[in-house]
Order: sequence, then structure tokens, then C-alpha cells
Amino acid sequence: APGTSVPSPALLDPRCWHRGAPWEPGTRWTEPGCLSCTCHGGRALCEPLSCPVPCSHPLPAPEGTCCPICSGCLHEGVTRAEGDVFSVPDGNCTVCVCLAGNVSCISPECPPGPCPSSSTADCCSCHPAKCSFHGHTYMHGAQFSLDGDDCTTCVCQNGEVECSFAPCPALDCPQHEWHLGPGQCCFACRDPPAPSGCFVDDNGVAFPVGQIWSPGDPCELCICQADGSVSCKRTDCVETCPYPIQIPGQCCPDCSAGCTYMGRIFYNNETFPSVLDPCLSCICLVR
Repeated sequence: APGTSVPSPALLDPRCWHRGAPWEPGTRWTEPGCLSCTCHGGRALCEPLSCPVPCSHPLPAPEGTCCPICSGCLHEGVTRAEGDVFSVPDGNCTVCVCLAGNVSCISPECPPGPCPSSSTADCCSCHPAKCSFHGHTYMHGAQFSLDGDDCTTCVCQNGEVECSFAPCPALDCPQHEWHLGPGQCCFACRDPPAPSGCFVDDNGVAFPVGQIWSPGDPCELCICQADGSVSCKRTDCVETCPYPIQIPGQCCPDCSAGCTYMGRIFYNNETFPSVLDPCLSCICLVR
């Protein structure tokens, strides 16, 4: 109406001043600390920023931003790239994939009962089949003998029994010396016959067990042992007189045999002339 003053738009909805900066009415902006602010009626209205998350496993907000992202997946605290295929630790062969921020996992289908193959046995919580053999039931992997025959070893593998003979070592003796003892599975070489004497020289001279002889040195004595070996020992002589007599073929000197004078041997109480003076007569006295 004439004479009526019309207020300006600025007076109806004035601008907002926030932290020293002007904002137009209806303006929306984001402040540090992830606050969403709006200018309304000259006042800045701020509230925490609400972030819509269109995925089930969002990643933390990148540095400098407020809202988490869905480019990739966060699974059990581990970041996975988009399209990454991975397995879960101790997940019984479960395989997972990261798609659009969501993690989808697939577990293998395990057949009931015994495992059909070793590969599925590693992933499935199945139990290998037991073995029924000759009226007995054996667990998978059990080893046993065949009807008490220790020479044959059997093993239960996935419901089937496999038997094999016990391996025997190679013998280094001729076949005519092979011997199979009672209760033994493998042949063995016969024990060599016990020696009946000792062979001591190239001429094949044999000494019976227990025989004692001297091999040429009167101070050395040898004896034939029961196992065919020869044991020898030297004799230690002890001189008990100042003038011992060495008798040929005897090991130790003899103090009771007589006297030695100028290379000759005289018996006890024997008299003989002196070489130095023919008028002197000498006598051998053994003391």
C-alpha cells in the first residue's frame, strides 16, 4: 500500500558470520572436525557430519576427509583391494572376495562320511574310512601283522588294507651259507665254525688251543687262545748274583750253574789252572 515500507531481502534472512567469515543465507559448508554447518536466520547451525555408507565393510576415511569409502574392503582388520580373492586363516579352505566394499566368502562343500580324496580331506572335516579285515576293525593309518605273521606288515588306507613282506637286508655270504632260524623272517649268514687252533707261520704249522711255545726268542712265550688268536709275552730276568752264567737256549742267566773264566764255563767246585800263572790252581765256588 502507498506509504508502506517494504523490508529488504537481507533483513528477512540476513547473512551469517562464522569464525570471521560471512556466509549467505541457506549456504551449507563443512567445518574442521567433520561438522556440517548451515546459515539460517543469520545464525550458523553446526552438527556432526552424517556419512551414508553404502557398503558393509567400509574403509576408514582417507586423510583430510570425513567419510569412509567403499573402494576396497576391510576384513578382520586387514585392508583388501577391490576384486581381491583371499583365504581365511583356519577357515577350513574358505575363499573370500572383495566386491564393492563387501566381502563374500564361500566354503567348500564336503561330502558326508569318509573323504573321497586327499585334497578334500585337507579342507573338509571328514574322517577316512576304517578297515574291516579278517574279523577285526582298524583305524585309518593303523599298521598290523597278518594273522600273527611278523614277516608280513599290513596298513589301513582309506578303508582298504595293503599288505607287504618285511624287507630283508642283502647278505655278503654265498647262498649255500644262508640260514633261516626259528621265528626269523629273513635269511642270515651262518656263523663261522669255532677255530680249533692257531696258524702262526707261512708253512701252515698249527698249534692247538692252549699250546705254549717260543717263537725263536727264549725270552718270549706265546699261547694259542680259544678264539684262534695268539697272545705273546716276554720274560723279564732278574739277576741275583754278581757273576751270572748265560746258558745257550736259556732266557735268563743262571747263578747256580758255575763260573765263567776267560770265556770258559766251570761248574761249582771245579778246579782249573790259572792262565796267568801255571803254578796257581783255581776253584769255582758258587755263592
